[in-house]
Parts: sequence; structure tokens; C-alpha cells
Amino acid sequence: MKGLMMDRPLRIADILTYAAEVTPEGEIVSVRTEGDIHRTTYAETHRRVAQLAHALRELGVRQGDRVATLAWNTHRHFELYYAISGIGAVCHTINPRLPPEQMSYIVNHAKDSILFLDTTFVPLVEKLMEHLPESLRYVVMTDRAHMPETTLPGAMVYEELLAGQPEAIDWPEFDENTAAGLCYTSGTTGVPKGALYSHRSTVLHAMMVGLGLPEALREGRRILPVVPLFHVNAWGLPYAAPLTGASLVFPGPALDGKSLFALMDREKVFSAWGVPTVWLGLLAEIREQGRVPEGFGDVVIGGSAAPRSMIAAFEELGVNVCHAWGMTEMSPVGTQGNLPLAMKDAPLEEKLRLKSKQGRRIFGVELKIVDDQGNRLPHDGKATGELYVRGPAIISGYYENPEASAKAFDKEGWFATGDIASIDPAGYLEIRDRAKDLIKSGGEWISSLDLENVVMSYPGVANCAVIAVPHPKWGERPLLVVVPKEGAKPEPGELIALLGQHFAKWQLPDDVVFVEALPLTATGKVSKLTLREQFAHHKLPDAG
Repeated sequence: MKGLMMDRPLRIADILTYAAEVTPEGEIVSVRTEGDIHRTTYAETHRRVAQLAHALRELGVRQGDRVATLAWNTHRHFELYYAISGIGAVCHTINPRLPPEQMSYIVNHAKDSILFLDTTFVPLVEKLMEHLPESLRYVVMTDRAHMPETTLPGAMVYEELLAGQPEAIDWPEFDENTAAGLCYTSGTTGVPKGALYSHRSTVLHAMMVGLGLPEALREGRRILPVVPLFHVNAWGLPYAAPLTGASLVFPGPALDGKSLFALMDREKVFSAWGVPTVWLGLLAEIREQGRVPEGFGDVVIGGSAAPRSMIAAFEELGVNVCHAWGMTEMSPVGTQGNLPLAMKDAPLEEKLRLKSKQGRRIFGVELKIVDDQGNRLPHDGKATGELYVRGPAIISGYYENPEASAKAFDKEGWFATGDIASIDPAGYLEIRDRAKDLIKSGGEWISSLDLENVVMSYPGVANCAVIAVPHPKWGERPLLVVVPKEGAKPEPGELIALLGQHFAKWQLPDDVVFVEALPLTATGKVSKLTLREQFAHHKLPDAG
């Protein structure tokens, strides 16, 4: 027997319509490539999105067409999110930090019809043009006064597309499983793979995130998405924020600590979301200023594991840390690390112990860990295995890539994350390492993440990474790669001695090397693949 309820499709456009009606004064503040600060509201944005949707239709965009964006976090990029999906087309966000060959690959693989790009990316696209489809059309996201000279054929001006278009639209109705967004993985191994989100998955994910992080996502809060709109929908914030009435402060291209501090201070940002490498710069500026930005009380850290020392630094400043975890294939948020009310008065050390984990699942995400034979392991905090996930905002396959899809799921339909993890009886997830980053020495596994977390607590260390290097006897041994803080000169012996307080002798790195900076992936994570290639022939002291 079925319930007697209306069957209305979940549509992304309805989120913005709701925000414009219920929280019309909710703000979108943008640092633009033109050099100014732009301010608008959800009500004003709703009207401009209608204009953009009409313009897209005039350009011949139809349901299912892929429309690409190559842009920073600004109000125009936000408008594209809603206008493209609102008419049933697919918003394909492109990461400008990808290598050129990967960027051209995904444009061709997606069969994009139009590319919207910020002015800063015009030279980049001009260089790529010969590798892009001849039929691709270009729109530069600016006004006529700031339109750069370009060799892009027939390049159009964003603001001129909107001019004169109606400020209202009747959004078309279609099945809620209609494709809405396309985001490719960064392709650290093999070619990038596309995650194709639907209207249903996107709306549900916005609800799931809003439910899981209510302190940050509510009316009156101001949120800074440092995580880019060009990758994984800025962790769902363009949808979750208007749905809950929170305002958005977009930082544009300037993501250094000084620029972020100034913007957050001026705009009284409460919650900021981004990867650990970004927060290293902000913490340095906070120390320089001797205070936190006005109104700053919450930071969401994801993308890669946050060092315990970073979590402690924010908590000691009175800033709540929400350690989160997810993947492109998960829309992307899977867990959140805000502590339950019962932990409010717990000792700081106990809070840090739990916050150093990746948190507990948000509603709609199921987790399991399995052994090498695929058998489920207990959630006892001790058993460690590969992490699998399932849920309504998790992919069921990769876009136009059946080979990759076949490898990504088990026989029960769960998605293989590639992470090695444990889950405790209270549901706290702890990522032990990426499977490809574990170090197998003499048949025993060593976690690079565990070693890195301890080294990051050393006062003279700005950043670090532990990688496997070949060893004639043990197969692999750990190598510690360290970026010292400015003016500091950490001694290798002191770092190894520090690790020796926490790990067995056989788990300790065989060598320590110092570098000026660590290579980053296109999504701002430390690229251990690059480091492994760089140190593939590194001679360990006892390697013979």
C-alpha cells in the first residue's frame, strides 16, 4: 500500500525561489575580478537568475546540454548554478588548477556547448583553445567596461546577455532525477572521472548538510566558502545556505591569509569552510594580528585530515572546529565533527581527541568498513578496513566511464572510497589513511597520517608529509618531508625523538628532508603522488 501524498519533484531552482520569498534580505557578498566588492540579496539574485535563464534559452541551451564554468567564488558563478540547472541543463564546473591536458580532456569528454569564464582565465583558455571543441562558445563573466581583448571566437559579455531579459520565469518541470551538475575528480590516478549529480541528490544533500550543521547554517549567519565553487559545489554551500537563510561571502581569487582575514573581519563572517592548507595561512595572520576576525566563531575543515595541532590552535582561540569528511562522489559531505551537547563541558583534551577524528555520518549517509575479502568489520574503534558508503547523494556510477564504474562498487552496491578507516561504537569515523598512501614495511602497515599529525605539533614545522620510498630489504620505508616555519630550523633528531614518544621504532621515518613548499593537487591537498615521484630515487641512510 502506498501513501496518498502528492508526488512533487525536488528541483534546485525551488531552493532559490524559497530563499527569495522567505529570507529575501539574505546577502551574497563577492570580491570580484574587477577589483570591487559586490553586494546583492537572494531576492535580487532570483531576478537576475531568471534573466540568465532566458538568455541561456536564447543561446539554444536545452535540457541535458552541458554548460561549463571556469570561475572563482562570486555572485555570477552562483547565478550560473541556478540558471543552468533551472532550465534542465547541466552545470559543469571546471577546476582551473587542473593540468591543461586534463582540462581539455574533461571539456571534450563532457561535450560542453558553452564555457562561461572569469576574466582572469581568458589567457588560459586562449592557450587551450586549439584542444577544445570548435563548436564551443565563450562568455566572459564581466561587463563591457571590463571586457578584456581576446582571441576567443565570438566571445560574449555576461552582463550584456542579461540586459533586457525578463526578471521572472516559470521554471520547467521535469523528473527530479534529471542531471543537474557535473564535477570531475582531480585525476591523480588515470583520467578524471565525472560525478553527475541530479536535482534530487542535490536538494537532498542541501537538506542533509543543513540538518547536520545547524549552528553555521541558519538565518543571520554569514558563511565564507573558501572551498571553491569550481570543485564539488563548494561542499554544497550554494544550496544549503539559501535553503537555511544563511548569507554567503565569496572571496574571489585572493585566498591568502591576509586577504581572508581582512574580508572576514570586515564582513563579520561567522563560519569559514575550506581545506587545511588554507587555514595555515589564516592562522599565521591571526597570530600576526593578535586576534581573530570579528565575529569569527566556526571553521569547517575538510578535503584532507586536519592536524590535531591545527584543531587545538583554533579551539584555543575560541573558534569551534568542525572536522568533516567526504568525496566528490558523495556530493560531497559524508560526516561532520561537531560534538553532541553531552560533550559541552568535557575536558579540552577529550574534545580534541574526538575532533581529530572525521566526525559522525550526516543523515542519508551509511558507512561500513570491510576486510580484504569484503567481510564487514565491527564498529568497535579497533577494527580497521576499507571504507564503503551509500546514500541518495552518492553516485551510482561515473559519467560515460563504465570501466571505472565497474571497479568502484561492491556486489551490494556500496561505493568504495579508497580510504582505510575505523568506526567507534558512538559512530565516530577515523580515517587512518588513503589506501594508496599507506606504507607497507616488512609486511606491516604504517599510517602516514598518524605520523604527520604528531610532527605538525612541533613548533618549528609549518607543514609536512610522510611518503613511502623503496627499500631493498623492507620493500618500503617512511620518509618525512618537512616545510619549516619561517626563521625556524627544526633538527631531524628532534622530530624523530618526538615521534618516538608515540610510535614503535620500526614505524619511525628512516630519513627527514626539508623543502620550501609541498606540492598541492588541483583541490588544494598535498600531492603525495608528486612527492613519491620526486623522491622515488631518494637514498635512505641504511638502504645499503
